[in-house]
Amino acid sequence: MQRGGAALGRISLRRILLADDEPDVLEISRIALETVGGFEVEVCDSGGELLLRLPEFKPDLVITDFLMPDMAGLEVLRGVRHVPGFETIPVVFLTGVNHGHDLESLRESGAVDIILKPFDPMALAGRINGIWNSVHDQ
Repeated sequence: MQRGGAALGRISLRRILLADDEPDVLEISRIALETVGGFEVEVCDSGGELLLRLPEFKPDLVITDFLMPDMAGLEVLRGVRHVPGFETIPVVFLTGVNHGHDLESLRESGAVDIILKPFDPMALAGRINGIWNSVHDQ
């Protein structure tokens, strides 16, 4: 599924669905993505809520915490892949897990990238744009 407007053949990233169970991370990330990146961001505090909001919000990209109480990141990813029309939407994990073999298994599971916590909020939008461009070979 490729969403977003096309300008001169480029697929632009506009809408991001973001899930994290840590309110501070959620709010800082939302503000950074909206203010610095100019994105429209919808936030969720659980994986279950993310799956419910996905078809209504119709994001271009999903960012989800890997460890949440209601649903682990891989469950969220599998759930996203089962929502009609979102089988190929880029999913980025946020995680405090910093073990190389764990990160590699996340990529092998279908995550397009992983952002380690703590991260620089002011660099988040640029990082997400870089991930988006690499997914779309731009």
